[in-house]
Formats: sequence, structure tokens, C-alpha cells
Amino acid sequence: MAHDVVVVGAGLAGLAAARELVRHGRDVVVLEAGGMVGGRVRTDRVDGLLLDHGFQLHNPAYPEAMRVLDQAALDLKCFTPGVITLTDRGPSRLADPRRRPAWVPDALSARTGSLPAKLRFARYAVETALSSRTTRESRTDMPADVALLSAGVSPTLLETVVRPFLQGVFLESGLQTSRRFMDLVLTSFVRGVPAVPANGMQAIPEQLASGLPAGTVRLGVRADSVSSGCVRTSEGELRAKAVIVATDPRTAADLMPGLAIPAGRDVTTWYFVADTPPMLLTDGAPVLVVDGRSAPGPVINTVVLTHAAPTYASRGRTLVSASALGLHDSSAMTALVRTTLAQLYGVDTRGWEAVGIYAIPYALPAMVPPLTIRQGVDLGDGLFIAGDHRDTASIQGALVSGRRAAGAVLAHVGVSTSA
Repeated sequence: MAHDVVVVGAGLAGLAAARELVRHGRDVVVLEAGGMVGGRVRTDRVDGLLLDHGFQLHNPAYPEAMRVLDQAALDLKCFTPGVITLTDRGPSRLADPRRRPAWVPDALSARTGSLPAKLRFARYAVETALSSRTTRESRTDMPADVALLSAGVSPTLLETVVRPFLQGVFLESGLQTSRRFMDLVLTSFVRGVPAVPANGMQAIPEQLASGLPAGTVRLGVRADSVSSGCVRTSEGELRAKAVIVATDPRTAADLMPGLAIPAGRDVTTWYFVADTPPMLLTDGAPVLVVDGRSAPGPVINTVVLTHAAPTYASRGRTLVSASALGLHDSSAMTALVRTTLAQLYGVDTRGWEAVGIYAIPYALPAMVPPLTIRQGVDLGDGLFIAGDHRDTASIQGALVSGRRAAGAVLAHVGVSTSA
């Protein structure tokens, strides 16, 4: 069977590419080996609970999200733009004082560094957000920690707040991630407030898929090989003028030997139903909690999801997520995570029920310096590639890469996109 374009993979990049191609009148089929769309952006529904595949947030300030998503329909539930960090001298709450005036004394406390050091970090973030993309990308690239220290961020603030917070974003503890990617992350936090859709993160790919013609996405169809003009699948051969591989990076490398992909970052996320009164957890605030102690536990971040999105747990239950770097599935590790959560929240967690554990290999591509934000998507001979590993490790990057791949395909088949 012949089509204009075959897209392999129904994650955000593949769906975004298909959307753009359909918008320009192309006949597209999207092949997905799994049983549902979304790729790494997935949500399980278990006993009235919404369990995302790994702790994920969506920022409505992402430019591409504003372009392609009906964000009002997602019914986004926002988190407090701030952080609670547990230091050796006790917890400290940091947030925009206009949103959390009661937390101002903590901002003035020396537990997390001096006020001038915090103001220097805030200035770096705001000036970065106000800079043009060209200006940000023209800066000499370097590891994130080097860039922050060079900007005057004190070692105390870096170790008690910034590193614990950013390691959960980058999924690496050394802050060796490119400052160019860090600058994009800080820009998104300055311009928007992270959130989750009321019905779970999978609502995002489901919305993209719902905008495609019926029958465009074919679930349960595995691509075994790709070549110029041809995709061989578990159900036969498909011919096409162009093929876009929009799978995870490792699968893409298997389908196209010789394709260079970045190293991957692994993470494990646990979900607990807490038997603690909700107001005893972060005073009811939907805020990220991190470990800023000199000898931290394994949990890189944790949050009471139902403080922001009560829809994540039926019957008024309290759902807490916690994440650790690497892949873990042992009961001993779950016990250690539960113990660490008791320290981070200052409550007894022995009665917290573990209701889900998600070990996610290659949860994010590593963004190391020197970082080229836009990797090529046209591999020649009618083969194209899309995914956050071609742009940035984010929902924004996945969506943009899909649009760029679609644009390259349209140029390949001689379709003008000037309109």
C-alpha cells in the first residue's frame, strides 16, 4: 500500500509531524508498536488513580504548545512556581513572593545562601528569559554549574536549591548539562507556570491524535525496518514518498544503523497513596520538594500531585510522586524512598501505600555542551527523523522537531509551506 508519508512512532514528535503534514493535504499513516499514543508521555488509569509514566510537567508557555495545542481544553492544573528544599538546617520555602508572601522570611534566611546571591540567580533567570533566542544561543556554551557560578550564584545557593532542583529537570546530578538548555528551561519557568492536564499527561498526545483523520494512527503495528520509500512492518510492507522515524532514540538507531544518538538519562518514579492529612504535606501547596542536604537521600524530587490536580486520585485520596535517578525495582529501594519521604515531608510515611513504580530507561536525551539546539532532520533518500533528541529534551523540543521534520518532507515533495 502506498502513502505520501509514513511516520514511525506515535509520540509527540510523530503526532506533531503528522498533524503538520495533514494540514498541508498529505496522505499520512502513523505506525505505533504500542497499544496507545504518547510514547514516553503516557498515563495509566489504575483504581481511580492517574499514574503518569514518570513525573512530568507541561509548561503552557512553551511556544510550540501555544501553537498546536488547545490548552484550555486540557484543563491544566498549575503547581506553585517555587520549591521547598530540605537543608542540613531544616526546610526552606522559596517562591515568587507575590504568589507566596508567607514564604518571604524563608527567602531572607541564610540557610540557602545570602539574599544578594538569590537576587543574582533571579537576575540571571530573568535576563535570560528576556533575551532573544539568537542571543542565548550565541553565548559560549559550558556546563550549567560553571555558568551559574560565573554569574555570581553562590556555592551555598547552588548546592541547597539550584542543583537539587535542576537535577530533577536534567536527570543528572552533576549539572554538566549545557547552559544553552538550562537557559531554555529557566526561560520557560519565568514565562509560565508548570502544570498537568486534569486527565493526566496522556491528554496531550491524545488531543494531537484526535485532530488527525480517522485511521491515520495504526496501533499495534511494529516497524521492522525502514529504507528509502519503504517501511516493512509486522503486518506487511508500506510504500511512501517519504518516511519519518519518530521513535525513541534507541529504536531509531536500530532502524537506521549508523545514526548517532545522544546518551540517555534514566529515572524511576514511585507513586504513593498517603494516609497523612493533606494539609500536613507542604501546607496544602502544590510545590516541588527537593533534598538540599549535604548527604541527600535517593529522591531527587517529590510532589503531592493532588494538591494541584485532585482529579489524579478519586475518593479524595492523596497521591504523592517521588523520583530517583537510575533504574530501580527492588523492595529495598522502595523502602529507602519511603524513609526519605518521611524526612522530606516531616511526617510518618510507614502507612503510605506504593501504588505504582515506573522505571523509565532513556527518559531524556542528555543535553551536553557544546549543544546544537537544532539537529538535522533530513537524512537523505526520503528518510527523515524527529524526536526531542533532535531539538531539546522537552515537550517543546518534541513538538518542534515534529514540525521541522514535516517541513523538510514537504520541501522534499515540492509542497510550499509559505502560507
